[in-house]
Amino acid sequence: MSDIKIAAELRTEFGKGAARRLRRADKVPAVLYGHGTDPVHLALPGHDTMMALKNPNALLTLDIAGGGNELALPKHVQRDPLKGFIEHVDLLLVRRGEKVTVDIPVVIDGEPISGSMVTQENTSIAIEADATRLPESVHVSVDGLDIGSQIHAGDLEMPRGTTLISDPELLVVNVSAMAMAPEPEEEEGAEAAEEQPAAAESEAEGESGSDES
Repeated sequence: MSDIKIAAELRTEFGKGAARRLRRADKVPAVLYGHGTDPVHLALPGHDTMMALKNPNALLTLDIAGGGNELALPKHVQRDPLKGFIEHVDLLLVRRGEKVTVDIPVVIDGEPISGSMVTQENTSIAIEADATRLPESVHVSVDGLDIGSQIHAGDLEMPRGTTLISDPELLVVNVSAMAMAPEPEEEEGAEAAEEQPAAAESEAEGESGSDES
């Protein structure tokens, strides 16, 4: 994964009011921390940050005005629950050659046998890899798998230079029989209910005839 360059500015104002002013200027409040250093408060360009963070493990090269360049990984991205825009980002300071632990998505390929259903029990796994060579995902094929087949984290083929951190017994994929639609049952109760009004009508007619006589 290549570095994504992001221009960053040092922040000197804090609090909710300052954060709102940044967002109105299409900027994102961020904090850079790690390696025992003091947290650095930054402002990132909104559009560039949104595009960069489409990959959750994007390696960012931060060009900090007045502070040099730093490598960072997004650790926590806070988004507006309704509009989805980025409200705040926590960034982890990393070094080239350093091993880091991240979650990567599991992508399912292929089709199992006819009449089966694939359930993805876990959509991601934890791995350890070089901070500058993080895989975007790990793929697993379910092509031709029989009903009852299961794939655990330990069964996945790890990308080169990647170590599995999740429990090897973690269930990732389960292949089960496809549920059959139930056949419609005869509605005997409904038929009986339909017969009751007819019987009631017959009784009513009989009573009416006896009154006339």
